[in-house]
Amino acid sequence: MMSAAMPVWRRLWRTPLIIIWLGIGVVMTAAVAIGDWLAADKIRHYRPRLTRLWMRGLIAILPLRIHCHGKPTEQTSLLVSNHISWLDIIVIGAQAPVHFLSKAEVREWPIVGWLANAAGTLFIQRGQSTAQSLHEQLCNALQQGDNLVIFAEGTTTEGDHIRPFHGRLLGCAIETSAPVQPVALAYRRVGERDVIAPFVNDDEFSSHLLRLLGSPPIDVEMHFLPLVHCQNLSRNQLAREVRNAVVQALGITNEGSARRPASVRSCERENAITCGMNARKSASNPA
Repeated sequence: MMSAAMPVWRRLWRTPLIIIWLGIGVVMTAAVAIGDWLAADKIRHYRPRLTRLWMRGLIAILPLRIHCHGKPTEQTSLLVSNHISWLDIIVIGAQAPVHFLSKAEVREWPIVGWLANAAGTLFIQRGQSTAQSLHEQLCNALQQGDNLVIFAEGTTTEGDHIRPFHGRLLGCAIETSAPVQPVALAYRRVGERDVIAPFVNDDEFSSHLLRLLGSPPIDVEMHFLPLVHCQNLSRNQLAREVRNAVVQALGITNEGSARRPASVRSCERENAITCGMNARKSASNPA
């Protein structure tokens, strides 16, 4: 009886906090929009900091416990990650000042689309011959010193396997000589793959969020892996090398299953807010 009531209780205290934090995000977005109009050069430096602050607060409300392995590089780079959920955007964005790619439909999502646009997300319009324009956008962003995140599988998975990484979007790193940092993500509960966090197939955002708000704590393993340099690599070679690094970090076997990690290391105490402490204790598609 108690176990059946727990999801309801979790939603009762998390839902008002989410609504309040979304409201704060709207206010921050409006402030950024006004600042962008008045002094675009200055606000460009504050936008990533505000975005990270908002995402860290969201993690504190959601049932996520972030366990960091490695650190984001301080160099301008292209971060390439496997993709499981819209939560990937939140957990990566809370760790480093980055810009994301997302399918154009996300721009139309209530509130979330507005927030994503304000955070500097680059939206991809599928079904149109815009590949060259997108490539130029990505190259320009890297040349201006902006870090980009690409989910190179082109879609989400349940976290039990890694799809092939598409090399098309990695060409910007080769052209600008920017290093690529592989990022490996896994959502687990009691050492096993979590089934609530994945956002797959015909999942609808609001129903997925409702399930998430009733969930017990989910451990998010995040690996920031050594840089891959692009010299003398083709796009497809680079994609394979980055994917292999992610597969090895997560222990994905040929059959798609992942071995249980030997240990899960929480981030250091002094970085607790960055690492997303659970509020009771104490996020796309580039195809």
